[in-house]
Amino acid sequence: MNTDPLNMARLSGPLHAVLRITTALTFVSHGSLKLLGFPASQMPAPPLASLMGVAGLMEIVGGVLVLVGLFTRPIAFLLAGEMAAAYWMAHAPRGPFPVLNMGESAYLFCFVFLWLSAAGAGPWSLDAARGEGKAAA
Repeated sequence: MNTDPLNMARLSGPLHAVLRITTALTFVSHGSLKLLGFPASQMPAPPLASLMGVAGLMEIVGGVLVLVGLFTRPIAFLLAGEMAAAYWMAHAPRGPFPVLNMGESAYLFCFVFLWLSAAGAGPWSLDAARGEGKAAA
């Protein structure tokens, strides 16, 4: 019995790459908001040596590396840890439900990055061009 009559499995590689790319673009925007005030923000940039400064730097540099799919597994693992720490430090004290404690993005970023650390960059990545993680594509 064919459980995939539309042959949707053929899209798993491209959709893997699209998830990585769109997640990384959104993540970079969080870092650029913190450090560069872009998109337009009234928040002052934190010192680079502060917790928020380091987070912003990780979001920009790590996000760009995930975007192009370079060293995706270790970088995504670090970013998942950053987002777990952000969730437990900034959101969980406000209550147990992400929808109420404003932690949905940290929660989702954490688990998408955790998945990417296991699955790798997939196709359309520098890791794939270097021959890394072909089994995960």
